[in-house]
Amino acid sequence: MNLIEVQGSSQLKQFIRMPFALYHDDPRWVPPLVSAEMKMMDPKRNPFYDHAEAAHFLIEKDGRLVGRISAIDNKLHNQVQNQKTGFWGYFESENDPAIAGRLFDAAAAWLRKRGLTRMLGPVNPSINDPSGLLVDGFDWSPFVLMTYNPRSYVRLVEGAGFTKAMDLFAYILTNQDLDRARIDRVAELIRKRSEVSVRHVDLSKLDRELDIIKDVYNDAWEKNWGFVPMTDAEVRFQADDMKAILLEEFAYIAELKGRPVGFAFALPDINIVLKKCKGSLFPFGWWHFLKFNLRKIPTLRLVALGVRKEHHKSGIGTLFYQKVIEEGTKRNYRAAECSWILETNDLMNRPIQQMGGKHYKTYRLYEKTI
Repeated sequence: MNLIEVQGSSQLKQFIRMPFALYHDDPRWVPPLVSAEMKMMDPKRNPFYDHAEAAHFLIEKDGRLVGRISAIDNKLHNQVQNQKTGFWGYFESENDPAIAGRLFDAAAAWLRKRGLTRMLGPVNPSINDPSGLLVDGFDWSPFVLMTYNPRSYVRLVEGAGFTKAMDLFAYILTNQDLDRARIDRVAELIRKRSEVSVRHVDLSKLDRELDIIKDVYNDAWEKNWGFVPMTDAEVRFQADDMKAILLEEFAYIAELKGRPVGFAFALPDINIVLKKCKGSLFPFGWWHFLKFNLRKIPTLRLVALGVRKEHHKSGIGTLFYQKVIEEGTKRNYRAAECSWILETNDLMNRPIQQMGGKHYKTYRLYEKTI
């Protein structure tokens, strides 16, 4: 086996394309857009790297690429959490413990050189991005901005000495399972008790709305496990990628006496389209996007929901759920995924279960002392 540390854009493109051969026969895998991944991993374009560094490793065996991994030093995380944690992500490997072990050893060695004593992952490249190893729910393709991996990765990761740090839950909510009467009843009680109103995000004034969302987000998640605040530049970077698929009817801000106290947004599950693009919008991938009107995609993912700490127990989240359901029902959506949610977050897990959500996937973050 030949270990290669990625240098330059040509090797980075090889790193990004490495899984295409690995998943060639897996109908559940969704090929990422190579151009989007290049942008995400470019330190000059992604502001995450204003406070982080990363090294990317490939393994070549018998003339072909058989594995990859990234080692990530997120300095802001360690500053906020007062830790010496290094991260791993973008892990892919043939089903061979020797390949996986070599990859994890390379990442650990790079992180140790920076004085880090713990490895946590997978995060791609941070916990504010697609995160977690799928450990349960392998029968379904991932929703937009969620990860996917074969069942064998659980054995490879645990065989390399990693243990569970935290589970992340995904729920599926279908038209058939939805308890609409309960949701409407509870939402009306909350609305009367709290005097909270919910409005749509004004996409024509997105910069102003992003300032509100960042402020609420960083307050809402401050006490959550693994939380790291997002910078202004990171919020705008993510919004720039999402705004092409963000529909105003699925983006909300909650206000109490004119003060923003919460936000939520859902995205159409464009993975249905990305599957057909095979990693590129050219020469024919663009046609699939033209063919699929975003409002005709029958499923969506509730990507984010945040409420200021002082209102965590007020039930405002139910107002957002009701709004998504109202809009989705009008437009004949069949199902929505609510993900991801920390296994310890009862204030979010319980309401989703009560309105008919089924816990159908589990993602796991793994840790190891290095």
